[in-house]
Amino acid sequence: MARSLHVLIAGGSGMIGTALTTELRAQGHTVRYLARAGSPLIDNTWCFAWRPGVTEVNLDELEEATGAPFDAVINLAGSTISKMPWTKKTKHVILSSRLNATATLVDAINQACHKPEVLLNGSAVGFYGDRGSEVLTESSPRGSGFLADVVASWEHATEHLDPQVRLVFARTGLVLGSQGALGPLRLLTRFFVAGPLAGGKDWWPWISLRDEARALVFLLDNKISGPVNLVGPQPATSGMVMKAVAKAMKRPFWLPAPGFAIKILLGQAGKELLLSSQKISPDVLLTSGFTFLDADVTEGVHSALR
Repeated sequence: MARSLHVLIAGGSGMIGTALTTELRAQGHTVRYLARAGSPLIDNTWCFAWRPGVTEVNLDELEEATGAPFDAVINLAGSTISKMPWTKKTKHVILSSRLNATATLVDAINQACHKPEVLLNGSAVGFYGDRGSEVLTESSPRGSGFLADVVASWEHATEHLDPQVRLVFARTGLVLGSQGALGPLRLLTRFFVAGPLAGGKDWWPWISLRDEARALVFLLDNKISGPVNLVGPQPATSGMVMKAVAKAMKRPFWLPAPGFAIKILLGQAGKELLLSSQKISPDVLLTSGFTFLDADVTEGVHSALR
């Protein structure tokens, strides 16, 4: 980028937020955080406490404290969806945590004297639902299921954002990092039980952690608006992902996990997270000139496990 940005991140202490911070700083940008009380500080940087849905955020006060207006706000806040099975309470927290955080930030931006140029709001490929082998792009319609409903509501929570502020929805897929969704797959592989899940033919929309961070930074200053699929350029099936993990860890790829067992053990979460098929293309990133460092899933897995 040609200029240095002052960026405020909500929910920046997780795997994606940490990688994003590293990438932003490497490119010369300044990062500040909104975090819940008790959240770990990141490199002892400026961290402002917030309670989405309970307390307001005053960007003008934060600007005064840091000495500069914010050029961009990035919202990564939201309770994990990987806690399974999904109980009624878990589902409520998954939805409400995203809606409260987004509504709080939208209100803060609308009320600010100096508004940021862009709100980069977290989103997810769960928007598309289970679609088999249908090729899905940013223009594809919403699917069905709990995650599709959550993501649609999450994006809709930005409806009243000041139209002068550019709005981007980062529809992220399975992020291949040392933590996150790859953790359970590594655990299975370590104990020699890696194999295809329910036949291994479902499409998993993956992206490496470093490309996820790079893509988020790319979106800040490239005048892109609306939904953007953050997935790798070469689609991969669940079997291909599991096989790549097994190969990288030098373990056999042999023991299949039947779909009915996953549904019994993990319920709706297992069905929507592990058995859903989404063949998604990152059309907006590709047509905008973004270059992936990890073009196929084998490269993505190796990048994550290095």
